[in-house]
Amino acid sequence: MEYCVFVEPQLGASYADQLAFAQTAERLGFDGFFRSDHYMRSGRSQQLPGPTDAWTTLAGLARETSRIRLGTLVSSVTFRHPGILAVQVAQVDDMSGGRVELGLGAGWMEQEHRAYGIPFPAKRFDLLEEQLVVVTGLWATPVDETFSFDGRHYRLEDSPALPKPAQPRVPLIVGGRGPRRTPELAARFATEFNLGFPALEEIPERLANLRAACERVGRDPQTLKFSLAMSTFAGADDAAVARRAAKLGRSLEEVRDGVNIVGDADEIGERIARYAELGIHRVYFQLLDLQDVDHVEYLGAEVLPGLPR
Repeated sequence: MEYCVFVEPQLGASYADQLAFAQTAERLGFDGFFRSDHYMRSGRSQQLPGPTDAWTTLAGLARETSRIRLGTLVSSVTFRHPGILAVQVAQVDDMSGGRVELGLGAGWMEQEHRAYGIPFPAKRFDLLEEQLVVVTGLWATPVDETFSFDGRHYRLEDSPALPKPAQPRVPLIVGGRGPRRTPELAARFATEFNLGFPALEEIPERLANLRAACERVGRDPQTLKFSLAMSTFAGADDAAVARRAAKLGRSLEEVRDGVNIVGDADEIGERIARYAELGIHRVYFQLLDLQDVDHVEYLGAEVLPGLPR
């Protein structure tokens, strides 16, 4: 099992806030620091300091950390041309010494696209498929050869396919709730399939869909990592958990909904053990208050040492 800190900086976080979380997570033994790729929070109310660009942030973190994995969960295909994205990710991978992972998805928040003048086509899964083809094709093209692609949405002609990532293969994360098309894209391109935020009872069917997709494309499902993300409210007692929930405008009863990861080290350990039994390999602890670095401290010092590896 692997354990990552996952944050949503569009809720209100500076680069310094994210750096504090990433460095604390690295010091305490987490496997990765991942962030969303959004330019605003949903709804009308926005919060200072405003958004930070995901790959600009990760470039900075690449130089200010040394061990922890870094990546997006997930970047939207609407935000970047695949040729540019391939260059960005390869460069940040080199800057990090080979610690980058790319989560890529179709995008969903139409409001942020309108706010920043970004086109938001109604049908985006074809964009996602072509971007996966282009990005992986550029990275896999041998040095001194060129890459060309003539698709419905993107056309590349004799690209030098440079720079190359530091890793032989940058891990690619694909995820979603769809029963067929998303699992098939994961089976074809991904190193990791992310289930999003599933209830426990949903996990077996979602993994079965992915295994069926692997069978259709001739891939061994054992070569894929299965992961999930979950909003997390950790603390030594209910009072500590309630304080963290209150800062986000929620009550203890609301966060104890049976889906979120909630509680002290023992309670969280029981939930993680259940995930492991169901076949999950990586858990992303979604921490929504990026000024609460003590939350990372508690998870790392009190919870992480007792979790299965």
